[in-house]
Amino acid sequence: MKTLMLTGRNLTLNDVEDLLRGRRVRIKIDQEAMARVKKSRRVVEEVVAGDEVVYGINTGFGKLSSVKIEKRNLNRLQKNLIMSHAIGVGEPLAIEVAKLALLLRINALCRGNSGITPQLLNRLVEIFNKGVVPFVPSQGSVGASGDLAPLAHMGLVLLGMGDAYFEGKLMPGADALAKAGLKKMTLKPKEGLALINGTQITTAVTAQALVGAWNVARHADVVAAMTVEALKGTDAPFDRRIVSIRPQSGMDHAARNMRRLLAGSWILASHVDCSKVQDPYSMRCVPQVHGASRGALKHVEEIVTTEFNSATDNPLIFPEEDDIISAGNFHAQPVAMAADYMGIAVAEFANISERRTENLVNPELSGLPAFLARHSGLHSGYMVAQVTAASLVSENKVLAHPASVDSIPTSANKEDHVSMGPAAAMKAVRIVRNTEYVLAIEFLCAAEALEHRGKLNPGKGAEAAYKAVRRKIPPLKKDRILSRDVEKSVAMIRDGEIVAVVENEIGPLE
Repeated sequence: MKTLMLTGRNLTLNDVEDLLRGRRVRIKIDQEAMARVKKSRRVVEEVVAGDEVVYGINTGFGKLSSVKIEKRNLNRLQKNLIMSHAIGVGEPLAIEVAKLALLLRINALCRGNSGITPQLLNRLVEIFNKGVVPFVPSQGSVGASGDLAPLAHMGLVLLGMGDAYFEGKLMPGADALAKAGLKKMTLKPKEGLALINGTQITTAVTAQALVGAWNVARHADVVAAMTVEALKGTDAPFDRRIVSIRPQSGMDHAARNMRRLLAGSWILASHVDCSKVQDPYSMRCVPQVHGASRGALKHVEEIVTTEFNSATDNPLIFPEEDDIISAGNFHAQPVAMAADYMGIAVAEFANISERRTENLVNPELSGLPAFLARHSGLHSGYMVAQVTAASLVSENKVLAHPASVDSIPTSANKEDHVSMGPAAAMKAVRIVRNTEYVLAIEFLCAAEALEHRGKLNPGKGAEAAYKAVRRKIPPLKKDRILSRDVEKSVAMIRDGEIVAVVENEIGPLE
């Protein structure tokens, strides 16, 4: 089991990938981080002991920030905050995503700018390590002033309220705590606000999409290589000299992958002197299109990783200067825009894949039997596979419209500009899932088209991918229910099975 040492400053996408894939992860708090937490808490306690009015510690919230709260009600204020803001709706976040959001909130608190007690931080770690996962509705946040509603549902469990999963079963939060051997907590001044004033739901869902997007990028190169082989294309467009004179981010990585996947191909060698002049753009421009999307994903990863390691609540404590500043780090605009950018980038993998599928099934373009059917007419082959891909690509185009350009003022216009980050992130997840299906369909069609190329072997990488598909899905000798094949193919993509087989043959892809 992986153990992560949280410092609030060095969490990476690789660190959380195991968690998103359902594997168990444990966390510990770095000693220096805990020392920072203690220092910031002392600043809060000085405010509580004195008469100074400070937002979030001894005032109401949002539009009610001008209302001073009596000292005897400060603990009650934090409990009321969690209960009143727990108004999320819709389908719950997946367990692994909810757990990631909890991890990210803990890591943000480790920066020592939130003013919480060490006891609260330790309890959050215990909840995480003992497998209590809060039930978090996916809708209800506008991605500014923090992901208030969903994070409040996460906070409920600390109070012995709400619902949570324990050992995979959903139950009342109090029962989940009891089964884990934990007791509910009383939140102290500032702690309720520190729990819900953050971007961790937006960031966790964006990270979920990003892990899937990088997986899509690698599989897109693999299936493109299979299609180039199946359609007797050329590897000339992937020449290192081409990309060296246009050094756009990601382009060289995609081209290198294509060269390695096609290396040693007998099919390409068999028609090097044929009369065909150029391949369609969907094959010829793989480095340019796949590379552009890869460059976008690299940028998104930088944004997401920065957000992993940021303090995003309000107000923020600066113990070295004995200062408290009310500002706007809870605004999720950087992540919202990144999630929208990612959605566009991943949609392009689907767009170009569907065009390659059309080239595979269209006899006027492929020179192969119509729709790759052995007996066209009696059998329809992969005719409607391309239709399904087209429908998913079209849906992606709608989903790629940016959410981050929208804003609806909230809290009586106190919060007059919001990011809509959760919507952007959730759209990105949907685009990734649709694109996985589009690639799954291209894998089926490319494998089938290779059946018609006789005994000539494709490149070692492309051949390894073909064999991986054939281990689970036999050739289409007659019509059958293809949705089952698509589900098998997409499962192999999501599990990383095809890329793993390829990398075992030719080494790690980029």
